[in-house]
Amino acid sequence: MDLKSGYPFWAVKNGLLKAYPPLARDHQCDIVVIGGGITGALIADELSRHGHYVVVLERRDIGWGSSAASTALLQYEIDTHMTELAKLYGEANAVLAYRACAEAIRELETLAAGLGDVDFARQQSLYYASDEGDVASLKEELALRQKHGFDASWLERDTILADYGFAAPGAILTQLAASIDPYRMAYQLFARVVERGGEVYDRTQMETMTPDDQGVTLTLTNGSNLRCQHVVLATGYESQAWLPESVAINRSSYALITDPLSPKALGKLRHTMVWESARPYLYLRTTCDGRLLVGGDDDDEDIPQRRDARVEEKAQGLASKVEALWPKLDINPTFSWGGTFAETKDGLPFFGPHEAHGPRVHFAMAYGGNGISYSMIGAKLLRALIEGEEHPLAELFSFKRIATTT
Repeated sequence: MDLKSGYPFWAVKNGLLKAYPPLARDHQCDIVVIGGGITGALIADELSRHGHYVVVLERRDIGWGSSAASTALLQYEIDTHMTELAKLYGEANAVLAYRACAEAIRELETLAAGLGDVDFARQQSLYYASDEGDVASLKEELALRQKHGFDASWLERDTILADYGFAAPGAILTQLAASIDPYRMAYQLFARVVERGGEVYDRTQMETMTPDDQGVTLTLTNGSNLRCQHVVLATGYESQAWLPESVAINRSSYALITDPLSPKALGKLRHTMVWESARPYLYLRTTCDGRLLVGGDDDDEDIPQRRDARVEEKAQGLASKVEALWPKLDINPTFSWGGTFAETKDGLPFFGPHEAHGPRVHFAMAYGGNGISYSMIGAKLLRALIEGEEHPLAELFSFKRIATTT
């Protein structure tokens, strides 16, 4: 299935950075990672760094699925408030999830520094109340975060207008957020996997997966067989095809990007990502060369042809929303696109095995608004499971959680 529409900026900016060969022979390895996006890249990098012989399979070209359409906001803030997660799973688990996302941003920063040119940039995050009715819940959220040591503060209407140039009844300002080029980062991570002795194959598709007590046999569409000890399915929302029940809802999100804007025009937006309390929410951030990247207006459409037809109208709608907040900004979409993603009921990901396939088949479902942060967490969580170690989030991020949310 085509996961994106229009002209995703990362693919346009970078082009096809490297073509890997298809796998057209029988083969064996320690671990197969299926999925050549940023999630698969982070997992393959973590596994190969710890000495595992990793083979990566991607049925398209590397980075050409949802990663090319990602707007790549790196946040510790989860789409579901900490207060809401506390009601579902207890305060300790809610705090654990948020702290893990915060640590993931720091780990991504360290990882990016070792890779080089992936456009990693620290940012602030301004989470504003879309209307007066959301102020109380945001203040409650802030209080819980501050109780547990998160660096966050409250901004009143006058401060938001004076410092950020738009009107909102209140906002939470946090200091730990970042942005990145996920497409370029995925390519560089896979290059490092190969340097360590791993292998990457694109235009290679798995047809069947047969686990047993000693390992897993994968049969490819070209008839080749691949034998391994463990499999990680990191294919975005398409991973759900391997589950007996749906665990997430498929949605499409839309985005646009402008030509570079002057630092004067952007003001504090140059170093601040902005998003709102309404659902679905408007969000925006800048790129390293001063472009404004705007996303949102999510809908339930996941049929590519219908999603394709909506891109231009959605982009104009997003531009109008930004101009309504900042009338002095002239938002002209240079490129616009849409992408299909998935979200869970509680905003949390799923990492680990499912009873339908046994302990050697692991799912990496980094679903939600901060999927890259989740992927960083998932890389370490899955390595721990594969190596027989414990991980503090293994239970909360497992499929056992489904019974709690249904």
